[in-house]
Amino acid sequence: MRSVYFIFLLFFAHNLQAQNKPSVDFIQAAAQIKPQVPQKNLEGTVNYQFKVNQKIDSLFLDAQNISFNQITLNDENISYVNTGQKLIIPASLPIGSYELKLHYVAIPKQTVYFLGWDDSIEGNEQIWTQGQGKYTSHWLPSFDDMTEKVEFDLAITFDKKYQVIANGELLEKVQKDNLITWHFDMKRPMSSYLAAFAIGDFDKKELVSASGIPIELYYNPNDSLKVEPTYRYTQEIFDFLEDEIGVPYPWQNYKQVPVQDFLYAGMENTGTTIFSNSFMVDSIAFVDKNYVNVNAHELAHQWFGNLVTEVSAEHHWLHEGFATYYAYLSDKHILGDDYFYWKLYESARTLNSISENGEGEALTNPKASSLTFYEKGAWALIALKNAVGEKAFKMGMANYLKKYAFQNVTIKDFLQEIKNVAALDLTEFENQWLKSTTFPWEIAKNFLVNNCKSVKEYSHFKSKLEDQQIEANINQLLWNDSLAVPFKRQLLFDGVTSLGDSTLLNILNNEPLKVRQALAIALPMVNEDIRSDFDNLLEDESYVTQETALFKLWDAFPEQRRTYLNKTKGVEGFSNKNIKLLWLTLALITPDFEVENKQAFYVELNNYTAPQYHFEIRQLAFQYLSQINALSDTAIAHLIGATNHHVWQFKKASIDILTSFIAEEENKERVIAVGYLLSEEEKAILSKFLTP
Repeated sequence: MRSVYFIFLLFFAHNLQAQNKPSVDFIQAAAQIKPQVPQKNLEGTVNYQFKVNQKIDSLFLDAQNISFNQITLNDENISYVNTGQKLIIPASLPIGSYELKLHYVAIPKQTVYFLGWDDSIEGNEQIWTQGQGKYTSHWLPSFDDMTEKVEFDLAITFDKKYQVIANGELLEKVQKDNLITWHFDMKRPMSSYLAAFAIGDFDKKELVSASGIPIELYYNPNDSLKVEPTYRYTQEIFDFLEDEIGVPYPWQNYKQVPVQDFLYAGMENTGTTIFSNSFMVDSIAFVDKNYVNVNAHELAHQWFGNLVTEVSAEHHWLHEGFATYYAYLSDKHILGDDYFYWKLYESARTLNSISENGEGEALTNPKASSLTFYEKGAWALIALKNAVGEKAFKMGMANYLKKYAFQNVTIKDFLQEIKNVAALDLTEFENQWLKSTTFPWEIAKNFLVNNCKSVKEYSHFKSKLEDQQIEANINQLLWNDSLAVPFKRQLLFDGVTSLGDSTLLNILNNEPLKVRQALAIALPMVNEDIRSDFDNLLEDESYVTQETALFKLWDAFPEQRRTYLNKTKGVEGFSNKNIKLLWLTLALITPDFEVENKQAFYVELNNYTAPQYHFEIRQLAFQYLSQINALSDTAIAHLIGATNHHVWQFKKASIDILTSFIAEEENKERVIAVGYLLSEEEKAILSKFLTP
């Protein structure tokens, strides 16, 4: 732990990462937070208890865009320097225990997100945090350095209409007038980036793990029918990971909270995972887009990242690679061996392709991509377990977690615990899997071939793809009921264009849903001979299959377009309304379909670009509208605003769409003309696009 330095060390940016006793150790923080919706800021007080282990001259905290009303040290006012990024307190302090109290107002430019407060939709209001890395200091004066671990106790005051969720155990709720203060208690220290809260209209489902840990599964009341499929297998995942990891879950309870427009799939805040509400799914959506893997991944982080935390980014494998590995094991436990090995096959093939293109990365590279840290990181653990044996691997892993619990770690620390148990030289493993930029494809492929019969058979089949008897080979393999569904899907992606109509009809009528889906996706064009059977895919229990079938049938049979649109009218699809938005687009450009409703279709599709909708809905609406040149003035204004959205993927997509749109001179004039719909901030954004 190290968060306090001599002042000259700060200015020379010399950050000693020693794990020995620090000069100053921040022990506990009691924070009182009061979010202010109109101002989109937070009023707060945080009371730090800390120890000085050797005399110091100064101490500092990270504080991004935070103003301080009062700062006291042991109840006495003290001078300070606020740089706008750091709080510096010149203070000559001898060895002893101290109390630092900060009264502040935070105006977060990121990390705290206020959603739904500016529209008229009842019940969609939310406030939530995302502090991964070093961003909690935007709402709480704290420590961007992950090696400073503190026990954070949060008390959050807000409107009594809403639920408040935060790290730790809820001790009490105290009401005063229309406000309730929610008091949460943590028992163990954590890095600042893992402190979090969420506020909104939530109900919850409660479970208890086999080991007695309370599990709280939150949801918006409008999603009550999606609770079971969304959180399916949650307790099984929890119990499995505790057993597989071999170390008890280290926190008091576990909560999961779905929120609107989250920046990532999920975030493993200590004991409180916040995740994207796009994973709130019904039973049909579960087939293609479910929360199972993300659920396991974020839970695994409670050990790998939260209990033991990397010293710095070059050790990020210890977080993401480990969480991905244990999520894969959870998939295997719940969904079966074939699912597990074929997911690994897809992962290995992607990593190998990148490696062959000269874009591979070492796992020790602090700037490596997510794909490297997650997927190559998981593969490295598979290879390590294969090298040392399962018993030594699990024992070493448990020893590692116990030895470094609530501390910071390096890759060397982890490998040493494995070496202690396995008594093996791991130099070759380190060079091949951690330090090399090349993905060891042959090793990965041999592992899969040796452990999965269907991958082995597929590998054998691939070697014969140059054979002219592709259809005969696929026919022979497809009708072998013992073959795994992922194998059959891959066969279709490889060779569907070589198949005759009789084979296609057999697949459509006799194969499982996911095989039929693969056929629908892989087939370039639907012909008349299979049309009536292909029509049945519009009713398959898969939103991916339905969407694919609708477009391909609409495209292939113009004379039947009204029939297909009537058949799929009213179908929403995933939470991003994939089928609904496709349907509206096709309905608009089908000349003889419900002419009297064209204006209503146009208005509805453009309305989905509005800020109150999930960014995935908005992005899809923007894409369709730009493709058919049907953006309304209001939608153009929404698009300009979206180029400054907090979700970077959506922001980038919006920038690309707007840039392409204004490349046409007549569109540029339209964009300029909608200026009256823009805020001053949006006008400034637009000017950057219009300036050569």
